[in-house]
Amino acid sequence: MSVVEASVEIDAPPKRVWKVVADPRNLPKWDHHILTVEGVPPRGLIEGTRYRTWVRFMGVRAKADVQVQVLDPEHYAKMRLRGIVEGTIETWLEPLDGRRTKLRHRVEYRFIGGPLGRVAARGIKLLGAASLVRRGTLAQKRQAEGLE
Repeated sequence: MSVVEASVEIDAPPKRVWKVVADPRNLPKWDHHILTVEGVPPRGLIEGTRYRTWVRFMGVRAKADVQVQVLDPEHYAKMRLRGIVEGTIETWLEPLDGRRTKLRHRVEYRFIGGPLGRVAARGIKLLGAASLVRRGTLAQKRQAEGLE
C-alpha cells in the first residue's frame, strides 16, 4: 500500500468545510480525472452508504466503488475504496478558532492487477499521487472559502 497525506488551513468554520468535503458529488470539481459520481443519496452520507465514482486515467475509464465506514460529522470520515484502486481515505476537521478549520486527508491505496490497474498506476506515477491529493485539498479550501 502507498500512503499520501495533505492538510490545509481554511478560512471557514468546520460546519461549512464539512458541507463541502462530505458531499461526494463535489469530487469532479476537485479532480478532473473523476468523471462522475453515482448513487449518493439525496439525504447525504451515513455510515454504510455506498456510491460509485467513474475515473479516467490516460484515456482509460474505470470505476471505483466507495463505502462509508465511519462518519462523525464535522470531525472525521473514513471511506473504503474498491475497484481499479483499493484502499481507504480518511478526513479530519479540526476547529482552529471558531472561524477557521484545519482539513487533513490521509489516502492509503494500491492498484489492482491487470491491464487497467497497470495503466492507472502509471498515470498516478506520472502525475504524482501526493500532488493530486494536495491539489484536491486546495480545491476543497477554495470551495469552502467561497472562492469557487
